[in-house]
Amino acid sequence: MKRLPPLPTLHTFLITAQCCNFTRAAEQLHITQGAVSRQIAGLEDHLGYALFQRQARGLTLTAEGQAWLPRVQQVFSLIGEAVEQIGEKHHTLQLKAPTCVMRWLLPRLLQWQRERPDVPVELTTTVRHGVDFQREAFDAAVIYGPPPDASLACLHLFDEQLTPVCSRPLLEGPVPLVLPIDLQQHLLLHPTADERDWKAWLAAADVHLSNVSRGQHFETLDLAMSMASQGTGVAIGDWSLIGDDLSAGRLVMPFELKVRTGLGYHLVYPRKSEVSGSLQELMGWLVEQARAR
Repeated sequence: MKRLPPLPTLHTFLITAQCCNFTRAAEQLHITQGAVSRQIAGLEDHLGYALFQRQARGLTLTAEGQAWLPRVQQVFSLIGEAVEQIGEKHHTLQLKAPTCVMRWLLPRLLQWQRERPDVPVELTTTVRHGVDFQREAFDAAVIYGPPPDASLACLHLFDEQLTPVCSRPLLEGPVPLVLPIDLQQHLLLHPTADERDWKAWLAAADVHLSNVSRGQHFETLDLAMSMASQGTGVAIGDWSLIGDDLSAGRLVMPFELKVRTGLGYHLVYPRKSEVSGSLQELMGWLVEQARAR
């Protein structure tokens, strides 16, 4: 097989053919006009025929040059697609999320990796509920709170809905949980250092208890749910986050009341950044998972 011409020389031909001018081609390639002229002359010597007709007012493609141009354009188009697709395939998506959403998010990311091992995701957890994309190198983030402002592109996952939960043995034990006032006879488990979640739910239920402050406080929702599943007491949690525990029977809801706080979980990414196909797939998949809970 005849030796192929060098790829840089073919690129010089492509730019020159589009400009039909050595000077403008040199400006685009950031080399001298003489270097462009020499590369084209070398390519013509290699092929054995002229690609350009040199004229006083510029260049025109010969019949052979016209036949070469679409083929060379196709070659560089294929190379560009390969660079983008293969590079994207191996790019690890960087995702940030607060620890409070881990009970919902982590099992789904593990499922994603089983189904899509070609799109790896690296998860960074934090106690903070927001993200600053100007200072933090993440592709996207799950944030907790009110809907974000217009500076972020946002996909809504679900709203926070508070409800008490406990183990089935506790529910069916010697101290019944029939009405909200029966919570007075049980240890209340708080998923945060403050008591705002229990107070919000009790206010909505129009119940006043004297044992709220005597409950057990935890630093994370996960710890509170784990203790509740062991029958230690009754925890308050976000129904959206503990759906898997309810489905599996690790936890049960003694009451139907779920209280919306006006806060929620949102999947956000920089509005001005170019979103890769892999990230679009992951975000769309997470939204579907949230809708199906």
